[in-house]
Amino acid sequence: MKNISILGSTGSIGSQSLDIIRHNSEKYKVVALSCAKNIELLMKQMDEFKPEAVAVKSREDARRIQNMYKGVQVYEGPEGLKEIASMESCHTVINSLMGMRGLEPTMAAIEAGKDIAFANKETLVAGGQIVMDAVKRKGVKLLPVDSEHSAIFQSLQGCGNNKIKRIILTASGGPFRGYTREQLGAVTLKEALAHPNWTMGSKITIDSASMMNKGLEVIEAKWLFDVPIEKIQIVVHPQSILHSAVEYEDGSVIGQMGNHDMKIPIAYALSYPDRLNLTEVKAVKELDFFGLEEGMTFYPADREVFKTIDLAYEAARLGGSYPVVLNGANEVLVDMFLRGMIKFTDIQDSLVRIMDKHLPKYHLDLEGILEEDLRIREEVRNKI
Repeated sequence: MKNISILGSTGSIGSQSLDIIRHNSEKYKVVALSCAKNIELLMKQMDEFKPEAVAVKSREDARRIQNMYKGVQVYEGPEGLKEIASMESCHTVINSLMGMRGLEPTMAAIEAGKDIAFANKETLVAGGQIVMDAVKRKGVKLLPVDSEHSAIFQSLQGCGNNKIKRIILTASGGPFRGYTREQLGAVTLKEALAHPNWTMGSKITIDSASMMNKGLEVIEAKWLFDVPIEKIQIVVHPQSILHSAVEYEDGSVIGQMGNHDMKIPIAYALSYPDRLNLTEVKAVKELDFFGLEEGMTFYPADREVFKTIDLAYEAARLGGSYPVVLNGANEVLVDMFLRGMIKFTDIQDSLVRIMDKHLPKYHLDLEGILEEDLRIREEVRNKI
């Protein structure tokens, strides 16, 4: 029995993780859950999965849950996330938090010797060096839940010492594939939130529409698979059937395919190195090759229209505080777009200006990363 703590249990990844656990209750036990806002759903999850502890954002919610669930340890705020990420009874932490708030609990879990199934790419974008150093030092597993990074991870299994020629990181292209710069300037929030393939939270959906999500995934892949940024190629694949691939020196390309269903990478991160039987219990659908009426098509990413891609590559090359600033500024700008304060194209246009003017800092520790993140957020809010 593997004991699981889920950071962000009421979100898309958290809810699907619980569905995997629900179908495999003989293998996994939920010991902790966390939630920021959707307290009603959290309580339904508590009723079903009976966790030992929960973490919530506000003191008011903490008191409410404590009064209703007398035997449950209730934590609050950022410290609460670190508590349930490092609790003694936990074996694996699923980190499905959105944004930079996932970094500190990730570090807490690593230091406590917990394996991590992570869907919080910002952790590696901003803190790649310190996170991977800690993973090596503590000897824990960092198992990707993002469909693309899970596909790369699966494609590397059994490769031995064979050298990678390149990583092929696939992208659906989002709702605006083929748009011109002028067309992009006129898109609405509703259109940006209408992803053609995946159902995700609003922040990551907007990142997918701007292609920033793919840029951040490039930085994540650099750290996770320890490859030079030049060996990571973005390939637009609208059908989202090939989730990513690895090309080896002999020209062989090994990839992972499947329906676009996040339960597949979630399950593999939980069960690695084994695989769970998801098709028999109808947790996921089998891939029907003869039902692929569009076939499978591949295109280069349009880096002239979607400037976020090159911003991410450049941030990765320059290192230091550049990825921290790119990530933090993007989070604020996406939030502003979601609130109707700026246009869609203002996100990437503002990022270009911010990155051009940035004066970098190097050799940042955890505290330094968090300080730089707070600084750029404040600066963006004040200027825009």
